[in-house]
Amino acid sequence: MNQRHCYEFSIADLASAKGELAGLAFDGAGPNHLAAALQEALRYPGFHQQWVQLTGASEAEAVALGLTDDQALTKARLADLAVDLEVVTTLPMRIVRHRLSLLIGEHWQLRDVRNA
Repeated sequence: MNQRHCYEFSIADLASAKGELAGLAFDGAGPNHLAAALQEALRYPGFHQQWVQLTGASEAEAVALGLTDDQALTKARLADLAVDLEVVTTLPMRIVRHRLSLLIGEHWQLRDVRNA
């Protein structure tokens, strides 16, 4: 069984945090919507499949970044003016990073990684 990790992120300005691909960029209203969007992107293949269709990703890229975790959990909360986002998953950081960046661009900072 794969080890579950807890990734903690900080997003300084969620209102301006948007990914570059219009069909995949986060367009929600707040932290809870972001957590739900990321959880869906990590659990189900639809988000990844849409990325492959929009970008024409190679088969190697599609396979390497196509893993999902149907038990992934996310939660987000306001912390001062920023958003704290927590992700618990068996997925490696490269996949979490890829999906989060598609949603909100590079507008996040990894604060901690630990075993869950």
